[in-house]
Formats: sequence, structure tokens, C-alpha cells
Amino acid sequence: MIVIDDYSEDKTKEIAKELGAKVFQHHLNNDFSQQRNFGLEKAKGEWTLFLDADERISPVLADEIKREIKKDKRYAFVFKRQDFFLGKPLKYGETARVRLLRMAKKDGQWIRSVHEFWQTKWRTKTLKNPILHYSHSSISQTLSQINFHSTLHAKALKQEGVKFSLFRLIFNPLGKFFQNYFYRLGFLDGTPGLIMALMMSFHSFLARAKLYQLK
Repeated sequence: MIVIDDYSEDKTKEIAKELGAKVFQHHLNNDFSQQRNFGLEKAKGEWTLFLDADERISPVLADEIKREIKKDKRYAFVFKRQDFFLGKPLKYGETARVRLLRMAKKDGQWIRSVHEFWQTKWRTKTLKNPILHYSHSSISQTLSQINFHSTLHAKALKQEGVKFSLFRLIFNPLGKFFQNYFYRLGFLDGTPGLIMALMMSFHSFLARAKLYQLK
């Protein structure tokens, strides 16, 4: 197991080493792909599994992974992700539909500075059990993450040649809210579902507003 540490100021490095991990320090530099590619370069095993600091592998998922890699080595594995917000699992809305390619034989590279994805030659297979994601412990923390990620997303959009559009600034956030809260049944998650749908809409607004600022 290896840990890529963005020069954290807590005891992450020491704790990881005590648990037997190899720790490499490497600045994020506002680019998640280059951080993951650095980890891919350092990984030495046949298989590489990427996990963020706020993600967990449950015992049932660990067992499923072991079974699958013994059964068929021709696939890269896509994971569902179970998000927890304000201490409660979100079963609907945008986050419930997240699918992430996180495990494969060492190959390819990660693309895009934010909302990054792993570009690999392997065919993919989706596992049944999800990664547990404890990213959103408070509203303040979530807003801080939204502010950071929307800045990176705006820069990525500009690099990809996307032009600012007043229409998209107004209607993308509205469309995202109605899609996540109504079409994707976010209302069934109660008040946390409503708050999350509004926050994801705000993320969309901020990304487009910051794209305007970058003109």
C-alpha cells in the first residue's frame, strides 16, 4: 500500500507509516490527475486500486474484489460509490449515480485536472458493492469543497475551449437542481437530499460564473 501525501500538516504521514504504508509526498498543484499519475508511477503491484482519503472499502467489497481478480484478469473495475451527507446515506440524486473506474492492472493515465478519469486499455466491469464516501460531514466543509472544485472546473472548461454562455449560467444550475431533486428522486433522501441538490446546483453556477471571470 502506498500513500500520496500533499504535504499534510497533521500526523497523516506518521500514521500511514505505522500501518505499513509507503508514503510519498507530492504537491497536488490543483491537478488531481497529475497526483494520481504520480501514484500510478509509484505503484509496483500487478493491480492498482485508487482510494481517496475520505473513502473506505467495506469488508463485503473487499471480498468481492478478491473474488473478481481471481476469476477474470481481463477487466478494469468500475465502482459505485455510497455518499454520506450530514451523517446520512444518500440513496438518490446525483451522488447515487456516480460510477468510478478505480482499479485495473497498471496501465494508462489519468486525464483532466478535476472530475478526472482513468484512461486505460482494459474493458470495464462494474462491481456490485460500493465504495463508502464520507466526504460531506458538514455544510461548511461541503461549501469549501464546492468553492475549490468549481475553480478547478472553470479552469478546465477554459482549457477545453468552452466559452462562457449567459444562457448556461442561468439554466445549467436550474436544470441540475430539477434533474437531481425530481428526476433522480433526490427528494426521497429528505432534507439532506434537498440541501445536496441545491449545493450541486450552486456548484454548477459557480463553475460558470468563474468561467466568466476567466475571460
